[in-house]
Amino acid sequence: MTGIFYRGLQQGVQTTWTLGKVIFPITIIVSILQYTPILPWIIDQLTPIMGMIGLSGEAAVPLVLGNSLNLYAGIAAIVSFDFSVKEVFIMAVMLSFSHNLFIESTVAGKVGVNGWLISGIRIVLALLSAMLINFIWNGGSEPAQYGFISSTEVMLDGWIEIVIQSIQTSVVAVAQLALIVIPLMVVMQFLRENGFLTRLSNGLAPFTKMLGMEKNTSMTLVAGLTIGLAYGAGLMIQAVKEDGVSKRDMYLALIFLVSCHAVVEDTVIFIPLGIPVWPLLVIRLITAILVTMVVAIIWKRVEYTKRKDTSHEHSYHTL
Repeated sequence: MTGIFYRGLQQGVQTTWTLGKVIFPITIIVSILQYTPILPWIIDQLTPIMGMIGLSGEAAVPLVLGNSLNLYAGIAAIVSFDFSVKEVFIMAVMLSFSHNLFIESTVAGKVGVNGWLISGIRIVLALLSAMLINFIWNGGSEPAQYGFISSTEVMLDGWIEIVIQSIQTSVVAVAQLALIVIPLMVVMQFLRENGFLTRLSNGLAPFTKMLGMEKNTSMTLVAGLTIGLAYGAGLMIQAVKEDGVSKRDMYLALIFLVSCHAVVEDTVIFIPLGIPVWPLLVIRLITAILVTMVVAIIWKRVEYTKRKDTSHEHSYHTL
């Protein structure tokens, strides 16, 4: 038992260090950018586009903050303005697909998946879902009721305070990561060495097969679905090393998870905004399943065509 704890602890510390080197500097940079003319400039550029997806110009603020930072920053910005229920729902769906882009896409790169591709998929899904909801839903014009959420903002005086605040935010982010990843790695090491993960993989085999993946991808899906991309990356990295997850399956898993990760937390936190959250969850799940299945089918056909062409070429040269 002591050996399992030590090996899990070692794995957790190593993973925290790997991810912390990504999260710490990016969090500092993005936090500082909030107080520069850069983010306001980006918001100004996006304002004309907002009308195309049924949003007012002010919606650019939570969308930019949510995508550059996290969902909490986006929600804090939402409650600072008076939006309709429809606008809040559209932003909730968009931010569910596309948030914390810098960190989560960089983390995806640590697993061996192209971060730019992941970011592109998330942004496209966010925009398409917004346009579709705006086109289909004619209601939701009543003002949104934000419940007891506070929109208070800390006022900082001078660049020294801004830098200190940014560093503190980064340290807290890494500390939160460690508090989640290290115990999780210890538990996962125990489950792995006692055969529980094998039984879990066998139980999820029909679902992973439906999505076009092998059953050894199940732990990657479980990690991302429950604790998200950033925190679940530790298990994903370990799965690639120890479970022999192929590059194709890792791409499919990440494509599924960018559409639908941390499903409980990312859904529950929108409840105080006064919007229907069950449709939000259903939209994410259906989108994730359909997109992953389509990509898996296309990938399989491309691989088959390549093998067929290679086989014909080999036969020709042999003749």
